[in-house]
Amino acid sequence: MTRASSPWMRIAPEVAAALDAGRAVVALESAVLSHGLPEAQARNLACRLDEVVRSAGAIPALVAVRAGRVEVGLDPSEVSFLFAAGVVKVSARDMAASVAQRQSGGTTVAGTLAAAYAAGIRVMATGGIGGVHIGAEASRDVSADLFALSRFPLVVVCAGSKAICDPHWTSEALDSLGVSVVGFRTDTLPAFLARSSGVVVPCRVETAREVAAIAKAKMEMRDPSALLVVQPPPPDAAMDEKELACAVAAALERARAAAVGGAALTPYLLREIAEVTGGEALTANLAVLEANVSLAAAVAVEISRSGRDAPA
Repeated sequence: MTRASSPWMRIAPEVAAALDAGRAVVALESAVLSHGLPEAQARNLACRLDEVVRSAGAIPALVAVRAGRVEVGLDPSEVSFLFAAGVVKVSARDMAASVAQRQSGGTTVAGTLAAAYAAGIRVMATGGIGGVHIGAEASRDVSADLFALSRFPLVVVCAGSKAICDPHWTSEALDSLGVSVVGFRTDTLPAFLARSSGVVVPCRVETAREVAAIAKAKMEMRDPSALLVVQPPPPDAAMDEKELACAVAAALERARAAAVGGAALTPYLLREIAEVTGGEALTANLAVLEANVSLAAAVAVEISRSGRDAPA
């Protein structure tokens, strides 16, 4: 049976063919391109991540919303619309409104999870997930990514929660939501751009094959939540934990002074952290994304080799 697009979603022919054949596919978020990086770096990153997935034997599926249609499998040459004026961030909650109002936008982790699940993709990669923000006891700022991870049973590879989140409270939230967390060659939750937050993960694995085995077990058990695979940033690109904490504190203070909040807060803070660190955070962010996409592709290939998918 050929996997078809719909009036609200277009699955690229290459992605649809790969899914129908049981080949490895990796979903990629686009908010990091539209709202997380300078345009020049974002364009280069789109091309590089496409190459990384393909070199591992998988098919990339960049997800975004373009003129009211969810696109699953954008080519890097098609991303120009993500840098136009009026482009929005699309979370899972925003998908229907963005389609109905013919908006264009970059999908967040939650938005990408929703679209990938609808398309039948089972593996996704990102840099850092959203979590429980620092200061959430007052702001009540908890990312929708956490709830999406509890609803969509994909394998999601990341480097922990973004630097603007509290890793301890984020870990507790993941636990409460029933999201399985495994550390890839690490015993602690990474701190996004730094290698460790000090928070112990409940399970450690050493290979992509082990991740695939856990993913298969979750599928067979009909577990409705994601398998969150956390991988530390590469040692040569990782930031010092204390230096990163200072940069985050400075960025948060600037955000308070500028009265920045809501959906604009995360991209603002990431830009400020990049500026405070003299570009070191941007370099680390790019390295994290590439490493996570590489691991996700390896996991997707291992899952496809098993000859099984989620139970019907």
